[in-house]
Amino acid sequence: MKALVYEQFQGPLTVQKVADPSPTKDGVVVKVSATGLCRSDWHGWMGHDPDIVLPHVPGHELAGTIEAIGKDVKNFKVGDRVTTPFVCGCGKCPQCHSGNHQICDNQSQPGFTHWGSFAEYVRLDFADTNLVKIPEEMEDSTAATLGCRFITSYRAVVDQGKVKGGQYVAVHGCGGVGLSAIMIAHAMGAQVIAIDINKASLALAKEMGAYTIINATENSDVIAQVKALTKGGAHLSIDALGSATTCFNSIANLRKQGRHVQVGLLSGDEQHPKIPMDQVIANELELIGSHGMQAFRYPEMLDLIQSGKLAPNKLIEKTISLEQARTALPAMNSFEHAGMLIINSF
Repeated sequence: MKALVYEQFQGPLTVQKVADPSPTKDGVVVKVSATGLCRSDWHGWMGHDPDIVLPHVPGHELAGTIEAIGKDVKNFKVGDRVTTPFVCGCGKCPQCHSGNHQICDNQSQPGFTHWGSFAEYVRLDFADTNLVKIPEEMEDSTAATLGCRFITSYRAVVDQGKVKGGQYVAVHGCGGVGLSAIMIAHAMGAQVIAIDINKASLALAKEMGAYTIINATENSDVIAQVKALTKGGAHLSIDALGSATTCFNSIANLRKQGRHVQVGLLSGDEQHPKIPMDQVIANELELIGSHGMQAFRYPEMLDLIQSGKLAPNKLIEKTISLEQARTALPAMNSFEHAGMLIINSF
């Protein structure tokens, strides 16, 4: 098969002919029709993920058709159009038995624990636990937006953030995660404030439902600005970027008993950021992580998409080829694109 490969961290990416994958006994091989470029892929290419073994094929947001199937798979067949959350739970560990596949003790992640979807074919493990059938009317490129950024944002806003209609929600960082969170929070009836440094991203945030925006390069005190706009602080605040500054601001701009949800990945020297613990204690703030979403939670989200209340297709900036991904992936940290890039040509 054709695949995008890197043989050293931060090294060149090349399109190569490599061996086709084979399914495990409880897994499948999917012929990839569309796959998203995500900043997590950039983190992997940089060498920030200890699970990656070189040479490596990235890619974890995907849609496609089952091409081959393991002998123990019961709920899916060759020819089914499917997608999957980027964390594939084993279905057997204590976390999975409690319904928390997204933090499975034996999790499998395409593009990290094994070769991913920047290829013509990808192996997906524990199929009956993790695969989701794509609704007939949904395009593959739309389905490919769901597997990481959109589902992570959905769980961050709905399950972890427990957002309610009328509440103020601050979203720090308007990339794919942030824009998804804005759309979802708005659909749930929240009043959303979008914070970023990129004018194009902020303009798109308004289109996704933010009632107001803050350009952090033009405001010296983002925390004070959020508190003024929300009459005392956000009920829910999300760091959708992942930096020491956005993490601190997201916690510090909360009202009493507010919730901070950390979605953006912090790397390097920023992995253990300074936080305002005095405010956490005095104001009884909640600090919560969010890591993907379980496959069994998709139906609720898909119903909202099919009803038109959520429109992840609006997050797609453009589609590109596998060859174009050679340069697009290393540039993910430059935040040049306001929306998502989807590979749909192999």
